[in-house]
Amino acid sequence: MTEALKLPIIDLTSPDRSSTASSIRQACIDYGFFYLLNHGIEEELLGKVFEESKKFFLLPLEEKMKMPRKEHRGYTPLYAEKLDPTSSSEGDPKESFYIGPLEDITTPVNLNQWPSEEILPSWRRMMESFYKKLLSAGKRLLSLIALALNVEEDFFEKVGALDKPNAFLRLLHYPGELGSSDDEIYGSSAHSDYGMVTLLATDGVQGLQVCREKFKQPRVWEDVLPVDRALIVNIGDIMERWTNCLFRSTLHRVMLSGKERYSAAFFLDPNPDCMVECLESCCSESSPPRFPPIRGGDYVQERLRLTYAS
Repeated sequence: MTEALKLPIIDLTSPDRSSTASSIRQACIDYGFFYLLNHGIEEELLGKVFEESKKFFLLPLEEKMKMPRKEHRGYTPLYAEKLDPTSSSEGDPKESFYIGPLEDITTPVNLNQWPSEEILPSWRRMMESFYKKLLSAGKRLLSLIALALNVEEDFFEKVGALDKPNAFLRLLHYPGELGSSDDEIYGSSAHSDYGMVTLLATDGVQGLQVCREKFKQPRVWEDVLPVDRALIVNIGDIMERWTNCLFRSTLHRVMLSGKERYSAAFFLDPNPDCMVECLESCCSESSPPRFPPIRGGDYVQERLRLTYAS
């Protein structure tokens, strides 16, 4: 039976920033995951976001397929993604909808796609409001993560990571029943996230599991239970590279339990042109940099290419 993990709880509004940064540092070293409270996203807004998300995923498939994923924006149907390229499955049994930067960073034409206002009149306004609040929370969190890494709190701004960051909101729907099977079914197969940090909101249905030691076999998986009013935060690969593996980009997956599940993940990635190289505070003669410098956009694009390869 899978054990439940007792993750640290971080208060984003704590006046003691030094103590909060220290707690974040330990959480990122030990787990790569933590809960975030007082993030600025009202419970009422979150409830409405999940209501609107459910309305969209209940639409007929032909309606949803009018907005197929292009430039990492729009709808992906069941089995369109395989987050674990080594898996023998046909794909992950989930459907999703991606919303990219509201002010596009690569083209003067915004590439986001939106459901028809005739069908879902409040949908775009609700999701744009949610996106902006998540981005604000993510930026505030990154200033604390900078302190946790013994650099100036505006470090990520100074290196250009937050100059029009490449941030994506992904609405997710995991179906309840997928036919009878004795096998464990993964709604999202085992993977690590690609960017700096991910902020996750869930509808309270369990399913998320983490594996803290991704290079050990057999893998040991632990449940991450929902905590009332808290977002779940995890470190991504780019942050792991910046910190020379001091902070963990932890493997995680979603197990289907037979109960329908909705979630919303906000992937805060750096500006694509931001150079990611080992922080001086995270390397030494005895612990030299493990990774060469790389443009954030190049790393993320390569990971996405593998995810959608067929």
